[in-house]
Amino acid sequence: MTSYTFLLLLAVSIAGYIWNRQAAQAVRNGGERLHSLSGFHGFYSFLVAFVPVFLLLLVWIVLQGPVVDWMIMSGLPDGSLEGLSTGARQLILAEITTISNGTVFGTPDPWKVEAAERMIRLNQSGSVLLLCVVAILTILLIVFARFRVSAEFRARHGVERIVSGLMIACASLAIFVTVGIVLSLSFETYRFFEMVSVTEFLFGTNWEPQIPLREDQVAAEGAFGWLPVILGTIVIMFIALALAIPVGLMSAIYLNEFAPNWFRAGAKPILEILAGVPTVVYGFFAILVVAPAIRQFGQSIGLDVSPNTALAAGGVMGIMLIPFISSFADDALSAVPQSLRDGALGLGATRAEMMTTVLFPAAIPGIVGGVLLAVSRAIGETMIVVMAAGLIATMTINPLDSVTTVTVQIVTLLIGDTSFDNPKTLSAFALGMMLFIVTLIINVFAIRIVRKYREAYD
Repeated sequence: MTSYTFLLLLAVSIAGYIWNRQAAQAVRNGGERLHSLSGFHGFYSFLVAFVPVFLLLLVWIVLQGPVVDWMIMSGLPDGSLEGLSTGARQLILAEITTISNGTVFGTPDPWKVEAAERMIRLNQSGSVLLLCVVAILTILLIVFARFRVSAEFRARHGVERIVSGLMIACASLAIFVTVGIVLSLSFETYRFFEMVSVTEFLFGTNWEPQIPLREDQVAAEGAFGWLPVILGTIVIMFIALALAIPVGLMSAIYLNEFAPNWFRAGAKPILEILAGVPTVVYGFFAILVVAPAIRQFGQSIGLDVSPNTALAAGGVMGIMLIPFISSFADDALSAVPQSLRDGALGLGATRAEMMTTVLFPAAIPGIVGGVLLAVSRAIGETMIVVMAAGLIATMTINPLDSVTTVTVQIVTLLIGDTSFDNPKTLSAFALGMMLFIVTLIINVFAIRIVRKYREAYD
């Protein structure tokens, strides 16, 4: 029903655009001079009707579920929830929701079946009411916009104010989301450090976050030193960048300056296909092709190679990052003014000298942006590391050993039956906060490099 409601909103808003546009054209054909083009009158009607009703639709969709759940739980028979914990209440609500969706396991209690039927009726009533509200409100707003059509009406200014408001709202939303992420990470990290010493986390060399979650569970005491995890992340990142940066930059330089047009037209799209390959495919390639090849080669020369290695994960990750660096570097080189190229060549420099002494330094800001994107992808990659490098946190820089990364450990810690009141689960947020800080430092360093060379070549 929600999709039909959205389609109705879109169709009526488009009809309002056509109606207002035709009305504005009729005013113009009547001999009056319009302040704004007829298209702005149409867009004004579309935005006035679509934007507020669409926001109402989003709010309704977000609130309908919780409101219906509250009404269902408050309408259960007396004593059915008495003495139950929050988790038990959530399980009952989940069972009622499952029954309402048509999935029944065993023979549920009659009061649960009755609650599920009531949930179905409430959801259907809410959807029908939403459809009616959207239709009526959209029509009223379109009629309001239609009555504003006149020769003196400043439709263009109205459209610009609405669009400006949308852009400000989107920018504010991005800021609030960022602040929310930082605050949530900070709060959960603070809770973690109330249970685990900061010095143990920052300087500990063992990472084994296996602790008892229940009284009847037997587990190790747990160790929360993050150094092996961040070290594995850095090792894999450097291996990936050591492959991706030279290959990506050299391919960009060749395709931009030295390759024939026919070769560039064919090679660039093929190179960028690598960016569209799913990471799980790279993971399969790493574990089925690259890792066995490295292991066999190591055994042939007498090296002890682990089944899962940082070299295999980092090498395949580097292949994945090549198109990012190459594409950004090629765009940056193409954006350098032609006058710099002509000036260097006019002074007698060869094309290679022009590239290394003028063109490449001038394109450093764009190239750094591509490298920074590759670093972010390397730090945040999970699937390739899980499949090719393993899950064991090892304090080593040997690329032939099995290592793990921060993102892999975060995923591992938050999978399954988790409780957010123990250091094992909360350690995932501490790792996320440290990863956020490391990424921020890298960004600040990259921005300083970009500003330095941008000032030199502006």
